[in-house]
Amino acid sequence: MTNDHKNRSTGGLALTRRQLGQAALAGGALVGFGRAPAFAQNTTLKVGVLLPRSGLLAQAGQACQRGADIAPAVLADLGYKVEVMSADTESNVDVARSRTEKLINDGAHVIVGAFDSGQTAAAAQVCEQRGVPLVMNIAAADRLTEQGYKTVFRNFPTSTMLVSNGLSLMKDLFTATGTTPKSAVFLHANDTFGMANRQALDALFPKLDMPFTLVESISYDPKAQDLAVEVAKAKATGAELAIVTTRANDAIMLVREMVKQRWEPKGIVSPGSPGLYDEQFYKVLGKYADYAITNLPWYDPKAPLTKTVEAAFKKQFPSDRFEGYAFNVAFTLEAILIAADAFKRAGSADSASLLAALRTTNLTNKMMVGPAITFDEKGQNTQLISACVQNHNQRPTVVLPKASAETAPVFPAPGWGKR
Repeated sequence: MTNDHKNRSTGGLALTRRQLGQAALAGGALVGFGRAPAFAQNTTLKVGVLLPRSGLLAQAGQACQRGADIAPAVLADLGYKVEVMSADTESNVDVARSRTEKLINDGAHVIVGAFDSGQTAAAAQVCEQRGVPLVMNIAAADRLTEQGYKTVFRNFPTSTMLVSNGLSLMKDLFTATGTTPKSAVFLHANDTFGMANRQALDALFPKLDMPFTLVESISYDPKAQDLAVEVAKAKATGAELAIVTTRANDAIMLVREMVKQRWEPKGIVSPGSPGLYDEQFYKVLGKYADYAITNLPWYDPKAPLTKTVEAAFKKQFPSDRFEGYAFNVAFTLEAILIAADAFKRAGSADSASLLAALRTTNLTNKMMVGPAITFDEKGQNTQLISACVQNHNQRPTVVLPKASAETAPVFPAPGWGKR
């Protein structure tokens, strides 16, 4: 049984609003939701941050937690009063559900999280039942904002957005380097996120006039001990490009096995998944981490908030490189900022006021590249854009678009023995 099937069998993404209690809005006030605490005006906003700090996704969850750790001080300088209440999902859907309940019972006015789509879906069900806002920091499965929920807000691309933007940037990469592969193979985790990306790729690929053929899609269990069989199968296709959807642990296993089996496609490109740019990927693989490419939203190093956050990060985590954590830090801190901004504009922490304010969000003081943060009627920020980020000297480096590039892209990548 795949992780995606497990998540759905435990209610991960399939429950409807009818099953959750027929929530409704009337005149801007919240009506018909389950019990949610009401709070006096001018209190400090209590943000329940839900992340997988242990278990399979611990590396990513801990990276996101760094953004939550520095948020109160950073936001205080911007005039926001925030208290962070942290909870560990243990990389488990059922634990995510119970921890969301506990955070709300303990007084959280808003929930932020939860990095993984399946765990975020569980939190979304609870928040919808309780009438408490959920601001997703990172979670891409399209259905999260397609359930008709009135309490969810996502400042992160859907899988469709990630794959569409990622494939378009691949064309730009080939044009910029003068090299176009003739064929590609897609390797992806079989969890909620990986399967959502597979569905998006299957739907979009025929429509985007890509210059290569997709010869095969190969799924794998991210909890596997190695990926020898999957890499051998991918190598046997003769594909010139490896397209991947990974997390840090399986990205490391994947590259290690590629080196071992001497499979040297022209490049490894991810249309928006984590792993290839995470600090652990660099620490474990060293020179073999270089030249991998991820097409995803990225932080603007010139933005005033980025400079403030980077300074705060270096002060609190002097032994860590900001670049290796910045993606997770930025999206987590921005999610908390979104909630804090809504609280400040609402002048109240009660759920109806927060939800009304969240719907009118228009944040320009942010870290990620692109237009102001706004939400459509489904609670989705549709304005997010992607950059082509390639590992150079074991550092994530913007190579496209050219106007934002720190250096030129390298494609095809040098073989493993030439690094």
